[in-house]
Amino acid sequence: MAKIFGLADCNNFFVSCERAFRPDLARRPVVVLSNNDGCVISRSQEVKALGIPMGAPRFKIENEIRNHSIAVFSSNFALYGNMSNRVMRTLAMFCPDIEQYSIDEAFFNAGTVPVIRDHLTEAGRQIRAYILKTTGIPVSIGFAPSKTLAKMANYYVKKHPDTGGVLDLTSRKLQQEILYRCPLEDVWGIGRQLSVKLAQLNIRTPAELAAADFGFIGRRLGVNVQKTVMELNGISCYEFSEDPAPRKSIMHSATMSSPSTIFNDVSEAVCSHVAIAAESMRREGQRASCLTLFFRTGAYQTDGQFYAANGTRAFDSPVNDTRVLTAAALDLLKQYWHQGSRISKIGVILSQFTADSQAQLSLFSDPQKDERSARLMEVMDRINSRTRNGVFFLGQGLKDSWRGSRQRCSPRYTTSWDEVIRVK
Repeated sequence: MAKIFGLADCNNFFVSCERAFRPDLARRPVVVLSNNDGCVISRSQEVKALGIPMGAPRFKIENEIRNHSIAVFSSNFALYGNMSNRVMRTLAMFCPDIEQYSIDEAFFNAGTVPVIRDHLTEAGRQIRAYILKTTGIPVSIGFAPSKTLAKMANYYVKKHPDTGGVLDLTSRKLQQEILYRCPLEDVWGIGRQLSVKLAQLNIRTPAELAAADFGFIGRRLGVNVQKTVMELNGISCYEFSEDPAPRKSIMHSATMSSPSTIFNDVSEAVCSHVAIAAESMRREGQRASCLTLFFRTGAYQTDGQFYAANGTRAFDSPVNDTRVLTAAALDLLKQYWHQGSRISKIGVILSQFTADSQAQLSLFSDPQKDERSARLMEVMDRINSRTRNGVFFLGQGLKDSWRGSRQRCSPRYTTSWDEVIRVK
């Protein structure tokens, strides 16, 4: 049976999440800002048409915001994460074999569902319409015999509304046509820097890359680009996987709302970062043997008092208990604390993972204590999966005064009872 990869990609996802609950924004230009309301991380089509680039600092586009009545939102990741889950669950109703690639896109194994496989374009439009109807999120869908071509189909759909949001790229003739039309830097795995190197080799389009000598590409650019050449020719090199490979590390970091010289403020931020990273790690069934803490002052200190520090703590046996990880992080903070430094950026990295089922205790570990710890973390995670921060450690603080500015944050429509829409 020939492989057919489907790719469903949410359009301007963060903006679409905001619009799903604000119909009045349907045709108005909208941007979503990064943590601390710093830079643009999502743009509506109207904003793209104004020439405002991704990553633009907010202070540089104040005139455009004012002149074009652009609606500005702080990032609301509680909302975006929940809406992502809704889209993925809806997609799974049509095809249960799903590989979520990011928060706003997922591959699905279209070749295993006859009603989709035999009518790709029609089925894609039905899927797209149902996701829009049930979640309010518009998606683009591409079909192809390889993941790279599916990504290219999706790219083309977004640039050409006449496709109706769906493109069947299983035909070799159509593949060749699209390969000539799309920019080389937009090929999955190529990007801007690699496209410059390819241009030096007189390869300037995806079609020219697909036709390039396989051995020459391998010698000059390595095996990954060789795989891209094969994928562009419809030969799948990246298998479909329902279970993503476990991460080798987890990092959580953020910029504080304002630089602080107060140890307690910084320690609250550290405790919160550890708690979030530990919960993510447990969700993946992992334990960490190593914790790294890093923090620094602002990158552009005007008083010349720049300070940066990082420290690592190794554990005798892998752990996933937030309490143990927090104690280690606070010990590192005390060790590297520099009185008077105005700390701006803080982060925690958990690494050297071991699967929870394979973790071995050290010679002096207490099995009963470890079991009680596992039960406690399981109960905490279960509660917090239903009510965010329903249970937390006092060290994380009560006011979250360290968190970045989010002055334009929309309500958490789908995850907080206090913020659901009320119909009069």
